[in-house]
Amino acid sequence: MGLILSKAISFLLKKRKIDISVISDVHLGTYGSHADELIAYLSSIEPNKLILNGDIVDIWQFSKRYFPSSHLRVIKKIISMASNGTEVYYITGNHDEVLRKFADTSVGNFSIMNKLVLELDGRKAWFFHGDIFDVSIQNARFLAKLGGYGYDLLILLNRFVNWCLNKMGKEKYSIAKRIKNGVKNAVKYISDFEKTAADLAINNGYDYVICGHIHQPKKEIYQNKIGKTTYLNSGDWVENLTALEYSFKRWKIYRYSHDKLSPFFADEELKSMNMNELISSIIDLKAEKSEAKEKDGESIED
Repeated sequence: MGLILSKAISFLLKKRKIDISVISDVHLGTYGSHADELIAYLSSIEPNKLILNGDIVDIWQFSKRYFPSSHLRVIKKIISMASNGTEVYYITGNHDEVLRKFADTSVGNFSIMNKLVLELDGRKAWFFHGDIFDVSIQNARFLAKLGGYGYDLLILLNRFVNWCLNKMGKEKYSIAKRIKNGVKNAVKYISDFEKTAADLAINNGYDYVICGHIHQPKKEIYQNKIGKTTYLNSGDWVENLTALEYSFKRWKIYRYSHDKLSPFFADEELKSMNMNELISSIIDLKAEKSEAKEKDGESIED
């Protein structure tokens, strides 16, 4: 039984092979970054392409006093993935804009760029961070940076609040989300951002437009008089802990809080199985393989 259970666990721990994974707004170097969870996610997948869609390292708020080992491990993990054959594209954002002077630089499987266009199964996909739509960044950089510090402090406060809620046996609460959803200007900004990105994509003949920046994971089809496109946003690893994945000619939003066990399952049907069913399935699978080998042997002898 112990051997079967061991095989069952090793079967479950197989990495998911996917075509593309997109992450953004990790903000390494800030208190809000969930680096450990991101390492767990990256360790669970084997993508052909990994697209880092901006604000991976928060150079705006970078401090030598705060850069935990877990944040460094994320960088090492990404480099390791590139070394092992994954094509890694680092698309610059506003918090890591200093890297823009290195745009169009490639070292092995690692490339830095400001935007990326890929053809996916006959369709054109346009990747960029999205800060070009942010007037506050373009025209009032100091205020935008000040807002960034305020956001980081808010996330730090939120962690303390959630720690208290957890001790009381209550669900976690996002102060930042509450503020965003409660302020009409914030809601309008997000809506305008999405519509602007979608309209530009349609006008330029892109079937997909993939952004980050606003920390709002989303997948939605937009249409205007000219045509239609699919707008996608990878969200963030501060509040939402989300990514985008492309496989089998379709996009989906990965949510760590909901799907954190999913990466360790090789097949969706396994999720609903209890341990006895799982062990039984593995035994049946092994028996089928043995029968197949025997038949092959008979065929050769004949």
